[in-house]
Amino acid sequence: MPELPEVETVRRGLNQVTLHQTIWGGQVLLDRTIAYPFCADDFLAELKTCAIAQWHRRGKYLLAELVKPEPKGGQVSAGWLGVHLRMTGQLLWQSQEEPLQKHCRVRLFFPDQRELRFVDQRTFGQMWFVPADRPPQEIITGLARLGVEPFSPEFSADYLAERLKQRQRPIKNALLDQTLVAGIGNIYADEALFLSQIRPQTLCSALSFAQIQRLHAAILQVLQASIEARGTTFSDFRDVSGVNGNYGGIAWVYSREGEACRTCGETIQRLKMAGRSAHFCPTCQE
Repeated sequence: MPELPEVETVRRGLNQVTLHQTIWGGQVLLDRTIAYPFCADDFLAELKTCAIAQWHRRGKYLLAELVKPEPKGGQVSAGWLGVHLRMTGQLLWQSQEEPLQKHCRVRLFFPDQRELRFVDQRTFGQMWFVPADRPPQEIITGLARLGVEPFSPEFSADYLAERLKQRQRPIKNALLDQTLVAGIGNIYADEALFLSQIRPQTLCSALSFAQIQRLHAAILQVLQASIEARGTTFSDFRDVSGVNGNYGGIAWVYSREGEACRTCGETIQRLKMAGRSAHFCPTCQE
């Protein structure tokens, strides 16, 4: 599943190519991709004649701020377009002359024969139109449950310590909880735990404040490094131009089971935790 760095990479790409252009139509090829409104035709009708003022990211969600021109000049808010890529979703900015992908679910048409395609093999991804008179979290209910953003002032070592101290669960599982911190998934939880020298099985309540300080710094470090590498591609992730992310080539432990640790040479191990894989170095991580 695309995590914060991948979604941030897509957001930045969309802000480079889609802004201030009018959506003049579209096509929904899989009705269940549209989460709101419940009729795909209504979804397209609401978006028609809207322009995208700015793309935002909240956790793993993408939110496009929509505007329409006013008769006397200027612009008026026209609501929001929400997107969640889920497991295999891609947003691709392409020419309408490009052959349609097998798993294309939604097409939004822009001027100059350009279009934004939502491609999603597993079909778990979703799109929403949020009217201007309703807050996005009222329609996209997952937004209301999200914790703090990792790069926000609210995300501090003190915040992390306070939220973890009573949890009798492994730290790897806690990091996947989007109500704790928004945007971290399997890849960057493994990477941050390696950099902070903490084993994924360690109980939250057993962590010292020094360990939590290291973990806080490692989360920021690994997320920033992956954003600079334009995310991670192990299977499906692509940016808006269809280009792979590069972080996978420099990952410390994720998806490197059986390979040598880049720090000590020990063999990277993998275990299952709550149905998810966890990769770690038995020497570097306490």
